Order: sequence, then structure tokens, then C-alpha cells
Amino acid sequence: MTAERGKFPPSRNAPKLPVMLYGEVLADVFPDRTVLGGAPFNVATHLQAFGLRPVLISRVGHDALRDRVLERMGERGMETVGIQTDKNRPTGQVKVHEDEGGHRFEILPLQAYDFIHPGVVRMSTLSVHPALVYFGTLAQRGEMSRRALSAMLRSTDAPKFLDINLRQPWVDEAIIKSSLESADILKLNEEELASVAAMTGLADRPAREQARELMQRYDLERIVVTCGDRGAWLTSRDGKDIEAVPPPPSGDTVDTVGAGDGFAAVYILGMLRRWTMADTLRRANAFAAALCRVRGAVPEQADFYAPFIAEWHL
Repeated sequence: MTAERGKFPPSRNAPKLPVMLYGEVLADVFPDRTVLGGAPFNVATHLQAFGLRPVLISRVGHDALRDRVLERMGERGMETVGIQTDKNRPTGQVKVHEDEGGHRFEILPLQAYDFIHPGVVRMSTLSVHPALVYFGTLAQRGEMSRRALSAMLRSTDAPKFLDINLRQPWVDEAIIKSSLESADILKLNEEELASVAAMTGLADRPAREQARELMQRYDLERIVVTCGDRGAWLTSRDGKDIEAVPPPPSGDTVDTVGAGDGFAAVYILGMLRRWTMADTLRRANAFAAALCRVRGAVPEQADFYAPFIAEWHL
């Protein structure tokens, strides 16, 4: 039986470990539709479906999009305690322009997630006691949100997972370097690795060497690099280098939107469930590949997750 849209029961056996996710909740506004998203929102939704306890920290406007965000989170059983409301700025939006070259994304400035309140975030962090903290770089473009993230990171000893998403024109070298200094685990794709390497004077080195140097320079525990349909690899402080290829194709690719967010979610799940690094990479690849066979960053149907929950004994 196919589950109804919006009915997302958690897996039964996974521990309810709290994960705090900091950053943007926004809507991609196409000419004919509006789709909720943002990397932290997507990752949190997957973690909820896999039976963890994601606490999403963001800020939305006092508008209709906020109502949609809260409704969608409620449908999936997600906590909304970390969602702040801003009466003066709108819920984040990305205008999607369609032209002959495909899609062009315009990430609007001065959105509610640029004004996340530091004091409220600190109190939330102290009350949640997270097992892991997830953050990115886009939501740091506003000074207030940067201060809020700093307050969050100072308020917990939990491992910090940095998921770099470079989105022009909101790429700030100083923010990227300070984020690396705060992180324990870094996840990025191979194009982003090349960009970060160029910022840090490592452009002339092979990718694996770039990763190892970044890990030493910023005292990182692990760096995970995704390579699209060629899989992913990681290098860790203890000298382990692991590579995993995706499973054989079992259907046509519909779109790749959100595949990286799905990969990040399963990687976090594997860390907290103490899977081996090889199993974690392999399973994250498999989930990301499956997401490419459905439209959108988050599946509409709950039964999409069922085979993974069964296979991974969650």
C-alpha cells in the first residue's frame, strides 16, 4: 500500500538523538509553482524520516510561506521550536528564472533567515543538548545570523558538521575560512573543494592532497567529498582514505536537486548510529542516487524511506 502524502512515521528502532541544524528555510519560486527547500530544511526532513530528532534553527517571515513551512514540518512530525518569526522581513525566497540556458537562481537578500536572533538560539542549544550540529555558509551572509551561529557553536561541545554550499553572489572567503575553523567534519562536492582550495592557496595540488592539507590546517576530523554519479570519497585524521561508488542505475534520473542534502543526512545518520565509514559512504551514495529518480529534494511519499529503514535495520 502506498502511504499518503504527509504521513511520515519515524523508524521504530533508531535512537532519538537530537541534531541541531542551523540555517536557511526558503522557497524556490518557479514561474508555475513554489517549492519549499534550503539545505538545512531538506537534511532535517530526511533525518526525521530516519528516526532521529532534528531541531531546525531558522527564521521565517510573518507570511503565507511561513504557514506552509510550519504545516509541512507538522505533517512530518518535526519540531518547530527552533523556528523564529520575523514581522519585518519575509520568509526566504529564491526566484527561479527560466531561459534558453536552463534555470537561473536569484537568491534574494535581506530575508528573515538573515536575522536569526542570537540569544534565542543560545537558549535553544542549551536546552536541546545536541549530539551533532549541522551548519552551512549561506545563512551566515547576515551579521545577526553570523552572531547567532557563533552563539550556537560556543554553547555546545557536540561535533560540528559543515556542509559548504557555495551560491553566488553570496560567497565570502572570510566566512568560509571562519566556518572551517569551527568545523570538525567538512562535506563538500569536488567543485567546491576546488574553490576552497583556490581560496587557501592549494589550487595547484591534487584533490586528495588538497583535502589532507585542509584537514591539517583547520584541525578537521574528516573531509567528505561528493562526486556526483561517480560516488564519494573521504579522508580522515587517522589516515584512512575510503572511496565508494554509487549503486548501478535502476531507473532514469529525473533531477539531481537535493541529492547532496540526502547524502549529508545519511552520512550524519551513519555517524550517530556508529556505522563503519565504508558503510556510511555506501549507504549515503545509495540514498542520494535514489533521490535522483524522483522529482524534488524531498520525496512526497513516506514509503520512499521504507526500503532503506528495513535494509539498515533502523
